[in-house]
Amino acid sequence: MVKHIVVYTFNEGVDKAASVKLIGSLLEPLVGQIPGLQAMQIRPCFQGGMDYCLYSEFESRQALIDYAEHPLHLAAKEQFFHLLGSRVAADFEV
Repeated sequence: MVKHIVVYTFNEGVDKAASVKLIGSLLEPLVGQIPGLQAMQIRPCFQGGMDYCLYSEFESRQALIDYAEHPLHLAAKEQFFHLLGSRVAADFEV
């Protein structure tokens, strides 16, 4: 299993609460629709200088690679990518 954690900041002037809700509504339902994506949570950060965190689990490294280019993921990302500022990611195997 691969765990994928990403923390983000939003661009200046973005409504953070509404944006986290939007992103969660677009990405979390992809569980069960994209092969190998086993879990997904989008939540606001409350410390550390970042605005929100994405936590997901994949059955393998290849599943994570495939998710990144999957048409459903790309279509969802297209709807919110313009809101994002910086990003820091970490992946590890269990």
